[in-house]
Amino acid sequence: MAWTWFHRLASPPHIYRVAGRLMPWLAWPAAVLIVAGLIGGLVLAPPDYQQGDGYRIIYVHAPSAWMSLLVYTTMAVAAAIGLIWRMKVAHAVAASCAPIGASFTFAALVTGSLWGAPMWGTYWQWDPRLTSELILLLLYLGYMGLRSAFDDLQRADRASAVLAIVGVVNVPIIHYSVIWWNSLHQAPSVMRLGKPTMPPSMLFPLLMMLVGFTLFFGALLLVRLRGEVLSRERTASWIREALRP
Repeated sequence: MAWTWFHRLASPPHIYRVAGRLMPWLAWPAAVLIVAGLIGGLVLAPPDYQQGDGYRIIYVHAPSAWMSLLVYTTMAVAAAIGLIWRMKVAHAVAASCAPIGASFTFAALVTGSLWGAPMWGTYWQWDPRLTSELILLLLYLGYMGLRSAFDDLQRADRASAVLAIVGVVNVPIIHYSVIWWNSLHQAPSVMRLGKPTMPPSMLFPLLMMLVGFTLFFGALLLVRLRGEVLSRERTASWIREALRP
């Protein structure tokens, strides 16, 4: 049964239909959670006793940083599945992840710099967390550039998959960099062993943003995946049936 389900995921027509059905179920809850999280974080939450209102950028920065890691991990896992089992749909998932992950990573770097200017006195430091996050953005860009360098789609899938898998070693480095090295970046305050250090009035909006961004990624991934499948299968006979009103 499990293998049957797994192999059905390798079917482009099946994935195209399932993605279309699931997308609204992710998009609408994502919108509600993000709006509620922004109101809770930017309006209702009290100022921080040290950072004042400047800390509120965390409600965009932290979810963006979290998504930059989650999306890359998803991309690397999909690339590995495509490389090992030669599943075209898995490569399509990996290809769909890359621009989304690059956007989240760029947002994390920009918001982190805006946060760092008043807190550290500079927009940029070659801090372990910042540097490894910048490397992550370069990995995303390298993955997309490598794919576009090949005219043969199968060669592009294989080469970019190897890069994605090798690059995943940077994910735990980013996560643990503030623990392993002397870093300007603050230590984890939510995803840590023991209880979070943030009060509930600040924590709940942040958790809503984290879940909302995750669902938003899922919805974006399904939209891009449908487009990727259409591009790859544009000569297949099932396409006409799928696009019929």
